[in-house]
Amino acid sequence: MCARSADEANRTATPLELLFDLTFVVAVAQLAARLAQATVDGDAPSAVAPFLMVFFAIWWAWMNFTWFASAYDTDDVSYRLVVFAQMGGVLVLAAGTGSAFDGDYKAVTVGYLIMRIGLLSLWLRAAVQHPSSRGTSLRYAVGVAVLEALWLSRLAFGDHAAIATFLVLVVLELLVPVWAERSGPTSWHPHHIAERYSLFTIILLGESIFAGTSAVVAVVEDTAPTSLVAVSASSLVIVAALWWLYFAVPAGAGLEVRRHWSFVWGYGHYLPFAALAALGAGLEVAVAASAGHTRHLGVQSAVAAVALPVAVVVVMVELLRVPDGSARLRPATVVALLLLGLVVAGAGQLGLAVGVCLVAVTVTAAVAADLTLPTRSRSWA
Repeated sequence: MCARSADEANRTATPLELLFDLTFVVAVAQLAARLAQATVDGDAPSAVAPFLMVFFAIWWAWMNFTWFASAYDTDDVSYRLVVFAQMGGVLVLAAGTGSAFDGDYKAVTVGYLIMRIGLLSLWLRAAVQHPSSRGTSLRYAVGVAVLEALWLSRLAFGDHAAIATFLVLVVLELLVPVWAERSGPTSWHPHHIAERYSLFTIILLGESIFAGTSAVVAVVEDTAPTSLVAVSASSLVIVAALWWLYFAVPAGAGLEVRRHWSFVWGYGHYLPFAALAALGAGLEVAVAASAGHTRHLGVQSAVAAVALPVAVVVVMVELLRVPDGSARLRPATVVALLLLGLVVAGAGQLGLAVGVCLVAVTVTAAVAADLTLPTRSRSWA
């Protein structure tokens, strides 16, 4: 297991990585479904914390393996077996999502443990077989092992200080790569990393497409009003517009010339990724509300379940594409945020279908504004 070249030509995601991602499709689907159900039942405020906590486990496990694979993917027999084991951990984590929303994180923690044991074995193998980066690999291995022991110990606290202990451990998790890379940077491939993040983005967008498909099925089978077609069409427009915004600027070129920005870029994706997962849940809520399957949810809350995740994605996509790393928003983006706020505020008078349609119109306008950017500002050159 020697480090792969950071400038390897034609580096792309492997079939094993694509298979690995499929297990996360299941995990995200389970998580989005639980958030949607809680929102329909009027329990959205209490479901936000479990959603963000479980999504962190999903995202962090995916991200850690992705960056490791970018530097050390050997695709041999032992490597494949370890990846298969990590996939099993993802499925265990997905199975425990429902319990997590009820305050029981045992299954989620066990699934996370299985994934982390797999990653730990890979770092130890890299330490043995790639001596020149042994210090970095051992730091990663120590960090993974210590943090996993702390996550297991956290179960002893039960509901007491659950959020506080979670936040402390999250900070420590985020610090492990920073500490480990000080011993020497790993040779991750910028274009490979950009592609892997792009593929995960498409996975998350797929949850929203599923919600739109459910709306069409309900109309075709005559179990829902035809007004639901507007919600379905709007969901497709929203997905297409967010896809357009995310892929407007090639991230690989930027990471290639500014590798030092990798932590900001990589960690910063937690917010848009979580928002995209929440958008899938929000569109499911909109479909259910439009079909008359909600009794504890107002129109304003249903529209907000769509508009708020869209707002987060629009903001974060722009901030994460800034070449020089300075956080700034264009006036057009600020206007889009204000419009989304007005749509939510007036949703009670506008109605659900009109509200979701206006969200689609707003994000489409954001795409149109993005297309007016000068060519140089839309690249990393």
